[in-house]
Amino acid sequence: MEKDFLEVASTVYQNIFNRKNPYTINELKEKFAFDIRLPKIVRDSTTNTITYASSITPTKFITNDNMHKISSEKGWMQPKKEVSSLKEILNIWDNINYTTTERTYNSENVYESDPIYNSRNVLCSTDCGECSNIMFCDGVYKSSYVIACERSNTLNYSIRVSDSNTVTNSYNVICSSKISNSFFIQDCSNLFECIFCSHISNKEYCIANMEFSKDEYYYLKDEIIKWIFS
Repeated sequence: MEKDFLEVASTVYQNIFNRKNPYTINELKEKFAFDIRLPKIVRDSTTNTITYASSITPTKFITNDNMHKISSEKGWMQPKKEVSSLKEILNIWDNINYTTTERTYNSENVYESDPIYNSRNVLCSTDCGECSNIMFCDGVYKSSYVIACERSNTLNYSIRVSDSNTVTNSYNVICSSKISNSFFIQDCSNLFECIFCSHISNKEYCIANMEFSKDEYYYLKDEIIKWIFS
């Protein structure tokens, strides 16, 4: 599993920075997903094994697999019994009231995640759907090859994108749309090859909201990438 996701990270880094990924899986999580809501480690109350839940507010958990196992083996219905108080009913309910964890629907190769829909190759993510090759994401849909992104859709080969849509080959994009080959973008739309830009639209080869020639831009971009990797 770790090897597969390191290959995902390498592909993302190559597309964004044209560099090799220098980090382990744990280092990627610590560096890029430090403020993203991710599934938490809890214990399956029926087996005491580690599992992952999107919320740790409940007190009793059961994995999706174990829940289905009980359903198929003996079911969840309880025999009717005489009860004399609401407390007795609540005690009976407590015996069956587990919060299901690691919920996956029409998905494959999903690890440490909950819930995931119609996706494949997902690591430590929550509330994501129609995605492939993603890790450390929250609320991402219709996306592939992304790391540490949240509340966004239609992302490809991107790291640290939030509240955005239609972003490709980019790093650190906030509240923007139609962004490609760009770094450190906020509240922008329809940008190609831009860096350190905010509140602009329909531009290319801009740095700090200043337009440069193509040659000037790529020289400065290379220096900025060196700075990022330093």
